[in-house]
Amino acid sequence: MIGKWQALVIDCEDPDTLAAFYQELLGMIRVQEDADWISIGDAADRPAVAFQRVDSLVRPQWPEPEHPQQMHVDVKVGDLDAGEAEVLRLGATRQTGGGKSFRVYTDPSGHPFCLVLT
Repeated sequence: MIGKWQALVIDCEDPDTLAAFYQELLGMIRVQEDADWISIGDAADRPAVAFQRVDSLVRPQWPEPEHPQQMHVDVKVGDLDAGEAEVLRLGATRQTGGGKSFRVYTDPSGHPFCLVLT
């Protein structure tokens, strides 16, 4: 092993808004915060999801390859309909694609993520 995972870093124009979205989605807490960087996780000494401010975000456009998704997060849920209602309430947008076991959404900054049935 070369090292240990520290964080998944997501570019966005508004770290506070996007961190709040993922905090509710994943049940995490803020473990580091300044004007241009917010990290959320289970605890300060555990791997985190971080949000860094960029001046001009080129949003992915699902599923268009001209603006590739670059990465996405899969979130396990026990009920797709209930999970969908909650992520839409938080500001997610439903996208085309998916099936009986998963659905595709974008977060408020346009990054794709999936709800996956457990």
